[in-house]
Amino acid sequence: MRIVLVGLPGAGKGTQAAYLAKNLFLPHISTGDLFRENIRQGTELGRQAQSYMRAGQLVPDEITIGMARLRMRQPDAVDGFLLDGFPRNVFQAESLDQLLKDNGDSLDVVLDLVLPQEEAVTRIAGRRVCRDDSSHLFHVTYNAPHEPGLCDVCGGELYQRQDDTEETVRKRLEVFDRDTSPITAYYRLRNLVVGISALGSVAEVTERSMVALRERGIRAGRGDTHDCDP
Repeated sequence: MRIVLVGLPGAGKGTQAAYLAKNLFLPHISTGDLFRENIRQGTELGRQAQSYMRAGQLVPDEITIGMARLRMRQPDAVDGFLLDGFPRNVFQAESLDQLLKDNGDSLDVVLDLVLPQEEAVTRIAGRRVCRDDSSHLFHVTYNAPHEPGLCDVCGGELYQRQDDTEETVRKRLEVFDRDTSPITAYYRLRNLVVGISALGSVAEVTERSMVALRERGIRAGRGDTHDCDP
């Protein structure tokens, strides 16, 4: 089973990818993890990627594709995977198709987490992080602290990360519209896209995704002959 997860920033792709991968017994492959692991191991691709990142430049597609190619060849991914953050543009999508074709494989489904843009802005711009412990996360609307500006756990100051400001979020959405949203149209031509509402709780979105997969006849991994449970 080979799945690609797409959606606006703020749609919850990382969270959903983790839950779905666990339910489907699939490795979760994310672009961020690929970069971090290659940099940590000091691979040639990792060194190349780090040089671009340190210069504040985008990592070229060829490097990202090379990392994805190596990761998909690892034993745990031979029979399937869930991709999160890759492909990021149509060129990467075409390259992924060729990688799979070379191995006699193909994608099974593209799950599109659908979220209104203004909701994406609200979700991201409302995030607040504790300065004393970045694992303490809050939201001004959905998970507000008892005392404004202070962490409920340790009393540390809550702040808004630069990447979470409304201005930055809207720029990210513009980049998504330009570079990433065409992927959905690319895959829709092959009847691979299933739209899933990203509104509601994490559990609700996960259940919608699992139901949609069952409806397309996609079953759990590891040779399981039973439909996946929601």
